[in-house]
Amino acid sequence: MTPMTEDTVRPAADRPSAPGAGPGSRSELRQDGAAASSGWTMVVPLKPPGEGKSRLAALGGLRPRLALAFALDTVAAALACPAVGRVLVVGRDPRAASALRALGATVLDDEPGDGLNQAFLHGTAAAHRLHPRSPVATLCADLPALRPAELARVLAAVPPHGRAFLADALGTGTALLAAPAGAPLRPSFGPGSRERHAAGGATEIRLLDVPSVRQDVDTPEDLAAAHELGLGPATDALLRRSMLLPMQATAFSFDPTTRSGSVLLDDGTPLPFDAPAFDAGGLRLLRPGQRLRIRTAGEGPARRVVFLTLPTFPDPESV
Repeated sequence: MTPMTEDTVRPAADRPSAPGAGPGSRSELRQDGAAASSGWTMVVPLKPPGEGKSRLAALGGLRPRLALAFALDTVAAALACPAVGRVLVVGRDPRAASALRALGATVLDDEPGDGLNQAFLHGTAAAHRLHPRSPVATLCADLPALRPAELARVLAAVPPHGRAFLADALGTGTALLAAPAGAPLRPSFGPGSRERHAAGGATEIRLLDVPSVRQDVDTPEDLAAAHELGLGPATDALLRRSMLLPMQATAFSFDPTTRSGSVLLDDGTPLPFDAPAFDAGGLRLLRPGQRLRIRTAGEGPARRVVFLTLPTFPDPESV
């Protein structure tokens, strides 16, 4: 394995652009907290794409491709942030590692494989060893709408001493955890992590104008929210390729008990759908008036919806 040194990280001038990247020199940006001459080290753990995002299982073979696209957009945006000096990705998937190294990230392919928090600890230990003067922050690899300028605002809000965190879009999890150079992060990610990090003494960063840093993607609804913010190039390109000639409709009725209901086509024709059609799209709820992407079967009075999901979510049979 190639030794991990400063030379393994692509210089800032060679890094790819990311959505929302603005002008500004890394050396000119000063943080209110622990300003490090070498910039922040971001630690990003990544499961093998074929194992992650289980709540997107309805997408079949498209799911691992989306997981990788999310990671590419997250890392590209982090590298484009003027406050960030480098990104360490903790993951052992060879294809993902190659693509992430091409962006300029350092990949730690000896990750322990004992879950998210152990991956964060492994990456943080490497960051302290390789870049002892750099403060460290963590991100999950599922922020496809991440904007470099918003990430810079979050990092600038980290206090000079002690740990700090940013809650996720739902308000119950953690989107980012940060600590000064050499300080332990003590990550406690997972359901309810916002409360655990706060109880453990970390300061909550309360910024209202950083939605792209908060919006992780686990469900179709999350992906729709990220799409509204503006997806990064890898995720956007993948979704566009998989959305050939979509048929759309509007939700008309829905019974959450039976998971069945009906939609209205754009010409006003009503079509029913049953529980298997609803379940195939990976949705949890449906609101009347919501725009949908559908697939139908049958003719005339026998025509029915056999698949429905959100417009921003692809149909795996069109991939």
